[in-house]
Amino acid sequence: MLFLQPSQGTNIAGLDPETGDLTPLFNPRADGWPEHFVWDGVWLRGRTPIGRTTVAVLDINHVDSLAVREALREEGLY
Repeated sequence: MLFLQPSQGTNIAGLDPETGDLTPLFNPRADGWPEHFVWDGVWLRGRTPIGRTTVAVLDINHVDSLAVREALREEGLY
């Protein structure tokens, strides 16, 4: 049984967009960032089911987020 702590929000899992399997989201207390994610320019790519699911559920590459990252990169801040 999973217990949701208020600080975790409502999403603790989602469907891996590649396999369709129910997959837990990235847990920064237990998971290593480089294992699950890689930067591809301003895009964040998931390397594993956990990474792909986290990127998809949190909509990390939303067009607005990409525009902000691109502007930061042009200013030399990213």
